[in-house]
Amino acid sequence: MSGSDQQLQAGLKSRHITMLSIAGVIGAGLFVGSAEAIKLAGPSVLISYTLAGTLVVLVMRMLGEMATAHPDSGSFSTYADRALGRWAGFSIGWLYWWFWVVVIPVEAIAGAAILSNWTGIDQWIFALIITLLLMGTNLLSVGNYGEFEFWFALVKVVAIVAFIAVGLLGIFGLLPNSDVSGISHLWTEGFAPGGFQGILAAMLTTMFTFMGTEIVTIAAAESGDPAGGIRRAVNSVIWRISLFYLGSIFVVVSLVAWNSPNLGDAGSYQATLDVLGLGSLNWVLDLVILTAVASCLNSALYTASRMAFSLSKRGDAPRSWSTVAARGVPTWAILASTAFGFVGVIGNYVFGEEMFGYLLATSGAIALFVYLVIALSQLRMRALLDAEGAKPLVRMWAFPYLTIAAIAFIAVTLVLMAVLEGQRLQLWLSVGLAAAIVGIGIYLHGTSRKASPESLESDARGGH
Repeated sequence: MSGSDQQLQAGLKSRHITMLSIAGVIGAGLFVGSAEAIKLAGPSVLISYTLAGTLVVLVMRMLGEMATAHPDSGSFSTYADRALGRWAGFSIGWLYWWFWVVVIPVEAIAGAAILSNWTGIDQWIFALIITLLLMGTNLLSVGNYGEFEFWFALVKVVAIVAFIAVGLLGIFGLLPNSDVSGISHLWTEGFAPGGFQGILAAMLTTMFTFMGTEIVTIAAAESGDPAGGIRRAVNSVIWRISLFYLGSIFVVVSLVAWNSPNLGDAGSYQATLDVLGLGSLNWVLDLVILTAVASCLNSALYTASRMAFSLSKRGDAPRSWSTVAARGVPTWAILASTAFGFVGVIGNYVFGEEMFGYLLATSGAIALFVYLVIALSQLRMRALLDAEGAKPLVRMWAFPYLTIAAIAFIAVTLVLMAVLEGQRLQLWLSVGLAAAIVGIGIYLHGTSRKASPESLESDARGGH
């Protein structure tokens, strides 16, 4: 039996939510893509990661306050619906859905490239296989998604901790075949060779790698203890960013010169293994990167489908997308999201990487738009939560001052994207997409703050 009256299955276990919150969204951007940020800022990329990470911590705190009061598979989209108006929930929901369906082909192509290098088989075949396989796991049950993501995340955690441990041994000169030791690379080639502009450019580059931290607030709605899972995730975000991002990047910039050609050619983690005399382990790193890619694609499919489900429940997406199968999964939302992912994969191979690059650029500033809407929603929602007597398990620090500070920081960052060369295309394409979707939202719903009935329900439609 299936039907739109059924709800999503509460099939995620506590360990699934815990591991998802710890490392679920760490992708190839950390293992490989961080090299680009290092080239922009040198060792001062640590400041870039700190700035971006601090914003994420504040945003997660704000989101945690709303999500522990009303866990929902639509997360911040439903809170925007309630706090700012239906046009806002509609707009940010569709933008967020777009972001993740664009991630699907990005990760599929990245994983296919690794497998193609190993086997010599055409990339498109592997891109198709990877996407179909993970679509199948999402269609079977949410428990399957959670189980796959649990093991994917565990592999990443073990790999990053091992990398940091080996890197520290190298820093202290305890590895026999290492070419370097100490932390002199932090300053010998210049700590901030790109100056303040380099730090800002690197911060904008790293912002993309943090996107997805908020997924746990969506996934927790399908668990037995949504509020508790969200609280644990929010409370752990500081040490997660400190260890996995700042810790591993500190090892890289300490052991590898920021202007080393090897850093650009091989990627940050691989370049570090090479200088430590452990280049023979690069095949292990490839496996880890492949796991990270599969993990991100898995989460992209899951997240896009749940946002599509939530939009459909509120009447803002095709009605069939909120049809839930007997297995407790939104079948048509998953299939529709995957279909758009396939279009991206096909477009990359048919029309070329340049055309696909423009498509990808339309999502370049969406992370900042999402963070801005979360902050604006929490600024308004605090009064609504207090009025209804809600007692969320998480409360935003120093409200409203830190919330306002975060809003100002995001606004300044968006202005900087317009000023800094290399960021303008992403900003204007993202703004163009956002303007079109907001225009549709206002046309459909007006600008009043009247929320949809579904967004007013506690535990609205998302979990159980």
